[in-house]
Amino acid sequence: MKRSEFLAALAGATASASSQQPPFNPEDDRNRIVLDVARVNMLYTVSDKKGRFVTDLTRDDFQIVESKREQKILEFTAESDLPLRLGILVDSSNSIRDRFRFQQEAAIEFINQVVRPRQDKAVIVSFDSAAELVADLTGDTDVLSKAIRGLRPGGGTAMFDAMFFACRDKLMQDQPRHKFRRAMIVLGDGDDNASRYTRDQALEMAQKADVVIYAISTNNTKIDRDGDKILRYFADETGGVAFFPFKVQDLSQSFENISNELRHQYNVLYRPDPLKTDGLYHKVDIKVKGRKELVVRARKGYYAPKSS
Repeated sequence: MKRSEFLAALAGATASASSQQPPFNPEDDRNRIVLDVARVNMLYTVSDKKGRFVTDLTRDDFQIVESKREQKILEFTAESDLPLRLGILVDSSNSIRDRFRFQQEAAIEFINQVVRPRQDKAVIVSFDSAAELVADLTGDTDVLSKAIRGLRPGGGTAMFDAMFFACRDKLMQDQPRHKFRRAMIVLGDGDDNASRYTRDQALEMAQKADVVIYAISTNNTKIDRDGDKILRYFADETGGVAFFPFKVQDLSQSFENISNELRHQYNVLYRPDPLKTDGLYHKVDIKVKGRKELVVRARKGYYAPKSS
């Protein structure tokens, strides 16, 4: 999809927007995500206080709480080899021009290390004044690498539009959803000055798509800026991590940390009790019984389906 085609599609989705009618309407057919009424899927990691992954826990070690009620786990697996569906979003705006080349090389190294051509697929989306699909979902690492090398910085920043598009139109394609690990790596400074969609609309779409967001900040000033807070917010709400490398050489380590995390998850399925089909967001809390020293990182909830 060329930039002109992407803009046309995005414009079509928002053409009827006005001050009285926001550009995103959850009731629109295009934005309606069909969820499994009977069960909720949660992928998560467990680590100790030193950040080391804990991979030897069993179903009986975990407690899931929704609406102040403990939920019965129907299925439990320790996932280390799920097929990956990755969205790699690269900020190509003017604000990151000074370190853009190293970002490209670090992203390519990550692709070559992580993507297994027969199992995994990734999509590359760049964003400056608009979002652009530069490589569609594929396991061909040469295609992905070439797409990243072809990027050139310039323009404003439409990060939220890029996130919304990648989640809605690409990362939800392969089903059933719990058979794939869906993640997004956002490489940028967290600022947005050109999107049609808002921060919370982008987050809602990521949550509906079961996408975990990993952010790598390009801010190397050692000052916590608003963009860093936004990147951290996306990561925290979806069960991911935000990285803040101060030197360009640290970018590769951040990508390596993401690679390790993608291979160390637990997966649970449960049927919400009571079962609600209200279309609302429901908070979920996962804990390790009797092990307060362990840290569970997971998305903080899910959107229930809405009965017609």
